[in-house]
Amino acid sequence: MRKLRVTLELEMSVPDDWELVETSEGMPVLSLPNGTFLDMAMEPLFASNPEETWSSTDDDTLLNDILDMVESEAVTYEFVRH
Repeated sequence: MRKLRVTLELEMSVPDDWELVETSEGMPVLSLPNGTFLDMAMEPLFASNPEETWSSTDDDTLLNDILDMVESEAVTYEFVRH
């Protein structure tokens, strides 16, 4: 097996009341004003507590609202050689 490094870079316009917070493991996530936390990974992931299980949403309107905030996207793929 080979190791593949995927780098995803997004630039977004987001509401002023979104905040960056860290989990106890030091992972940065976004705190939304409605008590939800957002992690942008391969797909937007949400949680009611940043220390618990993260999941995608069944709310298509929310998902589309988040994706509409993306102004640019850059994805690179690189095989890692050791």
